[in-house]
Amino acid sequence: MKIAYVTTYDAQTLEPDTWRSGYYITKALLAQGCSITYIGPLDRKYVAYTRMKSFFYRFFHNKRYLHEREPRVLKDYTRQVARRIPEDVDVVLSPGTIPIAFLDCDKPVVFWTDATFAGMVDFFPEFSNLCNETIRNGNMVEQSALDMCRLAIFSSDWAARTALDFYRIDKDKVEVIPFGANIDCECTVDEVRHIIDARPGDTCKLIWVGVDWFRKGGDIAVAVTKELNNSGLRTELTVVGCKPATREPLPPCVRTTGYINTATTSGLQQMKRLYSESHFLILPTRADCEPNVLREANAFGVPSIAADIGGLRTVIRDGLNGVLLSKNASTQEYCQYITNQFGCYSEYKKLALSSFNEYQSVHNWRVAGKTLRDVLFHILEEAK
Repeated sequence: MKIAYVTTYDAQTLEPDTWRSGYYITKALLAQGCSITYIGPLDRKYVAYTRMKSFFYRFFHNKRYLHEREPRVLKDYTRQVARRIPEDVDVVLSPGTIPIAFLDCDKPVVFWTDATFAGMVDFFPEFSNLCNETIRNGNMVEQSALDMCRLAIFSSDWAARTALDFYRIDKDKVEVIPFGANIDCECTVDEVRHIIDARPGDTCKLIWVGVDWFRKGGDIAVAVTKELNNSGLRTELTVVGCKPATREPLPPCVRTTGYINTATTSGLQQMKRLYSESHFLILPTRADCEPNVLREANAFGVPSIAADIGGLRTVIRDGLNGVLLSKNASTQEYCQYITNQFGCYSEYKKLALSSFNEYQSVHNWRVAGKTLRDVLFHILEEAK
């Protein structure tokens, strides 16, 4: 199967500003024997025009304007894409609606993403306080992509539901395929058992991974760590991905690593070690689609404790690979769950191994790539 893969960025490399799942999608398809023609990066034009609009809305109306939802920009993307699609490709695939929203071609067009525009408005900080023009444009662009595409694939049930609830779309055009973990890990069951057994039984090690301290609930993770230590359970927290935005000095039980680039050999090894040493990933996130770190942690037999928001319920199943607590859960509720798990360590080990089994059976790119390939083949068969 020959696939034209459309992105605004360079999907052949893992750059810091590249959406990592967009890169791993092509790796998964190549492993399934598919041929990929990369269409991207795309040139962004009308820069002066969109900057002027952004300044106008920010200065005069105190509103946010999103240049990536500007129809002029997206229609120019479409013209670039249309010129570069080879005649012999079977299907056009994109990890988002932006570069294909206005595409008109004779090939089936499919996108696979983690959210709709409507699902993100007033949910994510960067999609809050939007000007009316951006809201109109954003919904119009999303509707255009959903109308035009042969299939809209989402990585969670939540994202798929927002497409059905907010846009006029036939449910037969919507599919849910979870992403895989964006980390190169091929541990065996025996290796994961060894990793779990090597974790200390007298100290609870938590790990928090993110680049947005407040949105991802880093402050809550620190509060949980402090409370666990105060209650008598020796606990350590490792913060990965950003510098904590806190006025108070971090306690000795919290250490930070900063951003770790897992595209490098040294960064990957460091991240593998940190996951392997941890008992739980804690992510009391305030806004998220379905963060990939949940899957990454499961790949090393690390259960996840997170907030029940967005599409996280597609990734975490209570009692199998972690737990989801209410988005308004107190620090004490997080502490109670951890204390109960740690108090019966043999049950914790079962949960940790079950977390790896969930990764191995559902949340890896081998499974995701095969599922996507089968879906695309079905579309082509129907078109004959």
